[in-house]
Amino acid sequence: MRSGERPMSLDSVKRAADTPDEPMPYAELGMKDDEYRRVCDILGRRPTGSELAIYSVMWSEHCSYKSSKVHLRQFATKAPKSDALLVGMGENAGVVDIGDGWAATFKIESHNHPSYVEPHQGAATGVGGIVRDIMSMGARPIAVMDALRFGGADQQDTRRVLPGVVEGISHYGNCLGLPNIGGEVVFDPCYIGNPLVNALCVGLLRKDQIKLATAPGPGNKVVLFGARTGADGIGGASVLASATFEDESQAKRPAVQVGDPFMEKLLIECCLELYQADVVVGIQDLGAAGVSCATTELAAKGTGGMTVDLNLVPLRDPTLRPEEILMSESQERMMAVVTPEDIPAFMAVCEKWDVPATVIGEVTDTGRLVMTWDGEVIVDIPPGTAADEGPVYERPFHEPAGQSALNADGPERLPRPEDLRETLLRLLGSPNLGSKEWVTSQYDRYVRGNTVLAQPADSGMLRISEVMPGAEETTRGVALATDGNGRYARLDPYAGAQLALAEAYRNVAVTGAAPLAVTNCLNFGSPEDPEVMWQFAEAVRGLADACKTLGVPVTGGNVSFYNQTGSTAIHPTPVVGVLGVIEDVATRVRSGFTAEGLRVVLLGDTRDEFGGSEWAHVTHGHLGGLPPAVDLEAERALASVLVEAARDGLLEGSHDLSDGGLAIALTEACLAQGVGATVSLPGDDAFVDLFSESASRALVCVRPEAFEALAELCGRYEVPCYGLGTTGGASLAVEGVFEIPVAELRETHAAPLPAIFG
Repeated sequence: MRSGERPMSLDSVKRAADTPDEPMPYAELGMKDDEYRRVCDILGRRPTGSELAIYSVMWSEHCSYKSSKVHLRQFATKAPKSDALLVGMGENAGVVDIGDGWAATFKIESHNHPSYVEPHQGAATGVGGIVRDIMSMGARPIAVMDALRFGGADQQDTRRVLPGVVEGISHYGNCLGLPNIGGEVVFDPCYIGNPLVNALCVGLLRKDQIKLATAPGPGNKVVLFGARTGADGIGGASVLASATFEDESQAKRPAVQVGDPFMEKLLIECCLELYQADVVVGIQDLGAAGVSCATTELAAKGTGGMTVDLNLVPLRDPTLRPEEILMSESQERMMAVVTPEDIPAFMAVCEKWDVPATVIGEVTDTGRLVMTWDGEVIVDIPPGTAADEGPVYERPFHEPAGQSALNADGPERLPRPEDLRETLLRLLGSPNLGSKEWVTSQYDRYVRGNTVLAQPADSGMLRISEVMPGAEETTRGVALATDGNGRYARLDPYAGAQLALAEAYRNVAVTGAAPLAVTNCLNFGSPEDPEVMWQFAEAVRGLADACKTLGVPVTGGNVSFYNQTGSTAIHPTPVVGVLGVIEDVATRVRSGFTAEGLRVVLLGDTRDEFGGSEWAHVTHGHLGGLPPAVDLEAERALASVLVEAARDGLLEGSHDLSDGGLAIALTEACLAQGVGATVSLPGDDAFVDLFSESASRALVCVRPEAFEALAELCGRYEVPCYGLGTTGGASLAVEGVFEIPVAELRETHAAPLPAIFG
């Protein structure tokens, strides 16, 4: 932000008070007229340029949640009681107790618009940012995941964006030495021009060593450490992430951050040693809103005041003005609060890891955040007004005009296929259901040697042992899955959000881990559109209600609005991440058919449900009707069966049923280890049995002698249990319907993405 020819150092607080009528470029920074007037009321004068920079980014949609707060409160008011929850919403990431003195912290966030403008750096810095969120809780990051959505796979812009996004995620994560253990890749024309790049990270820490973003203790020092501050990322939060995305976004390329994973790797090890030395009172990562965010949030959560000399901020570009320093979102930076007596030890650790560190300020109890530049006071504000007291909008919302017609246009009118063999192959060879190996092969899934399960398993799983010093005494592991279905949410956002949670919950359970907690990334169009706000309100209500029923609290997450080009919004896309815990990773259940001669068993009931299905989408390009019915009690019962059966050693393999139904689940189970199967369908309609996407179902295989024990366990939980057949042979044979060699299934499954992306 530059205001004419006047040197910005002259825009002191005194000068601002003396020139009340001087126009300020608040609209250029995304502020509304009434928001600017409120800033003036808070300060009793017009803001300086630096103060305006702080308020503009801190009150942006991306940082303040001003359009979503009124709805997100349901995650707290409806939160289920959880003894495992150690840190909930409001901190950099949630923390849950996973037993044996250990805790896990995890969170998912979006980097959507930057990844469209500059795919490689946008996606890479999305990974870097979420990793620092985990570091700031006092944890060692141990793995990442990503949930990706692009336009049609054969659309030209998808061919531009997807390779860069994958390359950016791969480069940053691989350089950090963090395994990428799972996620999603989904294609739909609604995401053209608005890809969704949602990154998740999980970390481990001792449960008594949690760090928080707070600045207590007048006289304590404020230390900025990590990379130097540059011009990259200026306006990222207020411009790229908090406004409608137009075609001219290509011109905003300078607003995309530039990442340095090697500096972040040093920063991780440096932070962990600082924590071990117990020289950190409070800590905050610098992501969206940069120095503005770190200083205001730390001060607001501490003793209320802080002084900062912006001349002391280490710069890559010495021409940066104060406003630009405050708004820069340069990566690989952290801010810590340190007692004066611990400063020498703190600096020694930073020097050891070759991490630049500078004392730039001091904690006070004045209730004011005061910043100077060239000896003049250029910021003097109550920090809480920027960090916690931004505008809160109760946006109007109403059901979309065509919603009833969309729901009435169910798939019942579509011609059902006569050739079910050809239908399966067509779905299996589509970009959404085909192999994602072209993507996942670019990620290191097993670096560090603690990955127990990774893509294409239903969820990723990591052992705790040897990840952290002193963890050798535990056999525990953590499992994570992310899921979401924009078509379901378009048909019914309330049910769609619940189905996203149910699938992630189920994906964790099929591995033998007990679901414990939830994070979410809520991707929607403009909140200024009442129809979009209705979708958002319904999705949040649905997710909060489902978490309450399933007993899994929301620990935190992210809202990403303005995912639209012009007036065309993406499908409402709530992405849900679920973390689970397994007591002994040796009891984990692998995906699919793991050996010959096993009984194949379907758990759960199948209904005629095709609204939003892959069959309707792939074969007819149709979206209409209602999504599959949600039965959360059935999901909870199914998960209980899966977790207990795994613990008791009954299961040899398992796989959830979701997109594409039983047909795709059977196929993927065969492909997992190259083992065929011969099965009979449980119902009298082969098409419904094979391709319905009814929820609350899983496919498992057991030793013949274990079938009776599994059936008895299912009976106790009232989970339907159907013996389908036996594993073995070189084909998937569905009696009376078709037989397809596993080799043909593999060839069809592997073909889509390499054919498009090379």
